[in-house]
Amino acid sequence: MWLPERSEALLLLKEHIKADNLVKHCVASEFIMRALARHFGEDETLWGLAGLFHDIDLEEVQDDMSRHALVGSQLLEKLGFPAEGVNAVRRHNDELGEPMETRLDYALSAAETITGLVVATALVYPSKNVADVKVKSITKRMKEKRFAANVSRERILLCEKIGFPLPDFVTLALSAMKEGAEELGLAGH
Repeated sequence: MWLPERSEALLLLKEHIKADNLVKHCVASEFIMRALARHFGEDETLWGLAGLFHDIDLEEVQDDMSRHALVGSQLLEKLGFPAEGVNAVRRHNDELGEPMETRLDYALSAAETITGLVVATALVYPSKNVADVKVKSITKRMKEKRFAANVSRERILLCEKIGFPLPDFVTLALSAMKEGAEELGLAGH
């Protein structure tokens, strides 16, 4: 079983992903997944790494969403990443047609999606600082379909499939991203 140290995992991610914004998205997903793992008493390393690696193949497959997450999950499987994590990475792409089954599957899909809404909300603040963002602002933005229109509200609401009401999920996700604000480039000017 391969569960690398965070520094090794980041190096691997950056070998495959060159775009800074995509790396930050993966890191934000990792922070939320670690917080969810702590909440549920799950393996924080496994969940965090699933968040970090979920889009590891995105630059390789480019716009071919029929291959996204398939290529990445195959890479992770070859490296010996635990099957539960490999499956969650693969299942986070709806286009592959694999239904979500585990808490980790649903958590990853909801967590990686909410990062976009949190970032978009932070960026409309004059400070561009995630520390200034309030839970109420994000839940309000959830209802505004034109705001961050590419962010799937339905996928964020998958949090409810694991017994996590939306306001609680937003609170956890925002808190996790605030803790990592420096690394995410969301600490303001």
